[in-house]
Amino acid sequence: MKIATFNVNGIKTRLAHLLRWLEREQPDVACLQELKALDEGFPERELRDAGYGALWKGQRSWNGVAILARGTDPLEIRRELPGDAADEQSRYLEAAVNGLVVGCLYLPNGNPQPGPKFDYKLAWFERLIAHAATLVDSPHPVILCGDYNVVPTDFDIYNPRSWRKDALLQPETRDCYARLLAQGWTDSLRHVHPDEAVFTFWDYFRQHWEHNSGLRIDHLLLNRKLAPSLKAAGVDRWVRGEQKASDHAPTWVELDLDRLTAPSPKRKI
Repeated sequence: MKIATFNVNGIKTRLAHLLRWLEREQPDVACLQELKALDEGFPERELRDAGYGALWKGQRSWNGVAILARGTDPLEIRRELPGDAADEQSRYLEAAVNGLVVGCLYLPNGNPQPGPKFDYKLAWFERLIAHAATLVDSPHPVILCGDYNVVPTDFDIYNPRSWRKDALLQPETRDCYARLLAQGWTDSLRHVHPDEAVFTFWDYFRQHWEHNSGLRIDHLLLNRKLAPSLKAAGVDRWVRGEQKASDHAPTWVELDLDRLTAPSPKRKI
């Protein structure tokens, strides 16, 4: 099974890019972020024609998340991150797909910092940590994937010097991510490529794409049940090279679900 995450940076503007990627790479599950569209503007018909059922939560002009499933419909579990009933930003979806629990998230950027946007980022991160703690030891296989808006270490950025004041590199942000992993989650891309500089995002300034001046901010985390199934992980860099592309590239994992240990049958006494 191939599961991917992709910040599309506007699903209406870049629908052709999305459909081309789905046709070429055929992920079984695709988590999308930054739809920048209301629910009624989501291209359900076009995605259905491409072979994908969808669950989505839109928002005007920014945010918005979706889970796509090839040949089936995701089964909704929840439409928001627990912990703040007053939070109206569309940043989290959770669904069951072919026996997996899939969490799709778009963590707040947090810039400029310090300030209220950074405070919101950290508060949202704390809510994610609390919710993830209920999933990491679940008997069900769980994957939490999306745009985390955190560069975990200096190894995950081309050059941290000019980004030191950015919310993505702040010690508080990195500490939240480290505490999340410490629960027992596997950072799949880093696990497969421990010594390779792998990037998932290249901004539009100063020819960062052309010079491979990237950041790793899109992550796919596997809980303890799912981690043994990890076969491969990578980035579909060719999508970032398309004309008028998103500043993110799809990031993915391949899983061998046959590796999952079935529960031992109870012995009769």
